[in-house]
Amino acid sequence: MPRRFTRKDSWEFGGPPAPSEGESGEPRSRKRRLATTLVFTTLFFAGASLAAFAGDQLSPLMASDGPFGAAATDMTATTETDAAPAAPAEDTTPAAETPAPTDATAPADAAADPTATDATAPTDPAAAPADATNDLSAADAAPASAANYGTAGSSAAASSASRHGTRSAGKNARSWKKIKLQAILLPKLKPAPVPEIEGPPSAATIWLNSQLPDPTPPALRLSRKFATSLKATSRGAGLDWALMLGILRARGATGHSPADRATLRKLAARIAKSGPTKGDWATVVSYSGDTAFADKAAALARYDRAVGMAALVNGLESAKQSIATRLLSDPMVSIYEGGRNDIVQNKVDVRVLAVIAYLRESFGQVTVSSLISGHRLYARPGVISAHIAGHAVDIAGLGNIPIQGHQEPGGMTERAVRAILFLPAEVMPRQVISLLGLGGPSFPLADHYNHIHIGF
Repeated sequence: MPRRFTRKDSWEFGGPPAPSEGESGEPRSRKRRLATTLVFTTLFFAGASLAAFAGDQLSPLMASDGPFGAAATDMTATTETDAAPAAPAEDTTPAAETPAPTDATAPADAAADPTATDATAPTDPAAAPADATNDLSAADAAPASAANYGTAGSSAAASSASRHGTRSAGKNARSWKKIKLQAILLPKLKPAPVPEIEGPPSAATIWLNSQLPDPTPPALRLSRKFATSLKATSRGAGLDWALMLGILRARGATGHSPADRATLRKLAARIAKSGPTKGDWATVVSYSGDTAFADKAAALARYDRAVGMAALVNGLESAKQSIATRLLSDPMVSIYEGGRNDIVQNKVDVRVLAVIAYLRESFGQVTVSSLISGHRLYARPGVISAHIAGHAVDIAGLGNIPIQGHQEPGGMTERAVRAILFLPAEVMPRQVISLLGLGGPSFPLADHYNHIHIGF
């Protein structure tokens, strides 16, 4: 008669039938059952951990605002539908109505439960986040007996992992959305190289540090005929030629011949009728009645007088040696020893020399604190200072008054910066740095508290 196959014989999930007690003569070993219980408990925890990890990784993609939101909704609905028929199977669990199964029958009953099999070995990682709650709910309804492979403890751990995954799902979805929007809407940003400029964007200077041409090309020079007429007319009226030329230029008269001989005579006669005055500015105010015009005309007159008629006719570069000699021999021009050597060695640009001479003419005394020698190589990281090429000068004092401590509004520094801003366009500095910003090329920097930086 063929032997009847019972549930006892298949407790190893598909293994060969175990011999009955009558065949072996002894019951199964307790150690073997305990080892098998530990193996399946380990597999259950590993599956729960894998499901929780997969849920954390894939839950942002399954969010309603993600690219797979619709798919996640369909999967959730399908899972709920599939889980509904499983309720009667859970109701038939004899944990609450019958005593705990014996050692010999407990493994077989657990093996025959398909719900427990699905919970311990999930085969679809992508679907784990969607139906994790349903699977764990079914696992919570399983027998709480310790002999049933520790199902109750495993269900509690899996439920905790599910709650952790649910809390982190919203956070991961928001971070995923933010990252995606940044990747889609924003271009890749590369760190821009440091530009070789100094100063604010409105008055930035790019330092090329190359040899500069003559600031007064032939088109900007006075003709010899006009220079001769200007000197003769001013001498005949007892006036200074530089003051007459300053008035003409302040009126906008430029070119080789700003005025003809008849205009020069009329201008000289009108200035002479204003009466005796002291100083260029007072003379121009008496002539025009306009203080703003007087500021500009007097400044241009001081510049013309500082560089000389020869420089205005032949070009500023041709008068460089004479200007340098006059500065080095003037006791009212204080230049440190290294700077004097820079001038003697012809390293300083003629524009710098012309500005020093102009300040000497305007304030009666000037103190030069830095030309080339003694100045650091870099104005800032990666940018070679304009001092190194001889294109800049630092003024530490004017009229025997130090710049440090006198940068208040209306003080010596403001007067000096305003005077520099009245220079002709051909010798206008690109940078006038102090603690004051008066517009144009002037702007403040905190480390210029003790000098005025003038750079070309």
